Amino acid sequence: MPVSVADLLGKSQLGLRLLTRDASVDRPLSWVHVSELSDPAPFLEGGELLLTTGLALRDELPAEPYVRRLVDAGVAALGFGTGLGQDSVLPELVQAAEDAGLPLLDVPRGTPFIAISRAVSAALAADEYAAVARTATLQQELTRAALARGGTAPLMERLARSIGGWALLLDPVGTTLEAAPAGAARGARSLQVELDRLRGMRAPASAALSGPEETILIQSLGTGSRTRGFLVVGRSGALPPAERHVVNAAALLLTLRMEQSRGLDSAMAALRAALLRLLLAGEDRTVATVVDELGQQLPAEPLLVLLVLGSSEQRAAAVDVAADAGVRTRAPMFSAELDGTLVLLTSAATPLAAQLGVLPERVRGAAVGTSRPVGWSELADGVRQARQAAEHARGRSAGVVSFADLAAPGLAAVLDPTAMRAFADSLLAPLVAADRTGAGDLVHSLRVWLAHHGQWEPAAAQLGIHRHTLRKRVHRAGEMLGRDLDQPGARAELWIALHPPQGD
Repeated sequence: MPVSVADLLGKSQLGLRLLTRDASVDRPLSWVHVSELSDPAPFLEGGELLLTTGLALRDELPAEPYVRRLVDAGVAALGFGTGLGQDSVLPELVQAAEDAGLPLLDVPRGTPFIAISRAVSAALAADEYAAVARTATLQQELTRAALARGGTAPLMERLARSIGGWALLLDPVGTTLEAAPAGAARGARSLQVELDRLRGMRAPASAALSGPEETILIQSLGTGSRTRGFLVVGRSGALPPAERHVVNAAALLLTLRMEQSRGLDSAMAALRAALLRLLLAGEDRTVATVVDELGQQLPAEPLLVLLVLGSSEQRAAAVDVAADAGVRTRAPMFSAELDGTLVLLTSAATPLAAQLGVLPERVRGAAVGTSRPVGWSELADGVRQARQAAEHARGRSAGVVSFADLAAPGLAAVLDPTAMRAFADSLLAPLVAADRTGAGDLVHSLRVWLAHHGQWEPAAAQLGIHRHTLRKRVHRAGEMLGRDLDQPGARAELWIALHPPQGD
C-alpha cells in the first residue's frame, strides 16, 4: 500500500504530531521535499510532504498565501520543524492550514528531516517492489491461463479479475470472441470508431478512453500489416501502471497465439492472388471449382469490381470491413491483392455493393473506386475501370468514386484551370493583338463559327456579316495561329482555348 501521513504518524520513533483537526491524512505521499523558500511551488510535482523550519515565515511572510501556494501545487502535507529558531509552530500557520484542509505536522527537534525522508523512501521502495512482484505473479498466472485448455477464455477471465474490471477479445472487424464477464460484450459496438482508427495503423497500436467514471484501453493485436484482433479492457477510475503492465502482457500472449496462423494467412493470400489472375485470364469456371473447395463461392454476374488504394495496413483493414459486411448481408464476395492494390468482387445485384460504400469512412485514408457492372469475360476491363476511379478518388480525397461518374462533369473536370488559361492566353495572343488594332473581330468570329460546327451561312448570319467576310477572317486567323482550321484536332484545341475551364 502507498505510504501516507497516517503511516508516518503511526511510527512512534519519529515523534510526529498532527496539528490540524479536519485535514485528511490518508493521501498517498509521492516524496519528501525540504525547502525554506517563500514559494517552493515551482520545485514541486504534487503529493509531496514538504518539510520546513519556517525561515521564510520568520521574515514576516503572511502564512495564508504561503499555505495557499502549497495547496495549489498539490502538496500532500506540511511538516514544521520546531526547536530550530521556533519553539512551536506559528499559530497563524496552524490556522491557515486548518482553513485550507492541509495536514500540518509538528516535527520535534529530536527528529531530523533525513529520518522522515528515509522512512518515506523505504516505504515507497517496498511498495514499488510489492507492485513489481505482484505484476510478475500475475504475468505468470496469465501465461498458465493462456496455455490451459478452453481457448482464450481462461486468460480473459484472469485478466479481468487482475485489473478489477472487464476484458474483451475482439476479432479484426470488432466481433466479440471472448468476454469476461459475459455482459461486457454489450459495449463492443460503441468502440467501432476507435477500432476503425487502430485497424488502419500498423499493429500493435493502442488507444485510451478516459471518462469521469471509467478508463478503457484498446490494443490491436498483431506484428505486421494485418491486425488480427483487439484486446479491450476497462475498469472504474484510473488504471494504475502495474495493471497496465498486466494488460500489455496479456496482449503479448494473445498476439503470440494469433500469430500462429500467420503462415496459413500468407499462403491463403498468395492463393487468392493467383486465383484472381486466373479470373482475369478468363478461367472463371476453374476458379469457381477451387473456391468451392474452400467452402466459398464466387459472386454472380453482373459483377461490381471495387479497387482499394492505400497502405498495406489500410488494405488489410478494408478486407476485414468488407468481410464483416459480407457476413451481415450473406452475399458472396471474393478479395485478393493485385499489384499493390486490393480488388473486391461482388455481385452488383446484392445489398453488399451498397454496404461496401462505407469503406472510405471505416478505413481512413483509403481510396475506393468501382467499375460499371461487368461479366466475367469483361473482368479485366472492370478492374481497369475501378483503378481509374480509385485514382480519381485519391487525387481528390473523395469517398467511393464510380467509373460511370468520371465522365459526368465533362472534359473540364480533368483539366487544370490555371494551365488551360495559360494555354488559351498563349494560343489566342496573336488574335487578341489583332483585334486591339481594329483589324477584325477575329476571336468572336471564331467562337461563333466553331459553335455552328464550321457552317458558314448560320455563323455569318449570327455575326451580321457576309459569309465571304467570315471566310476571310477564319482564313486569316488560321494563318496567324499557324494551324489548319480544317483539321478536327486544330478546331478542338481552339474550342478549348476559347472556352477555358473556370477555377474555384
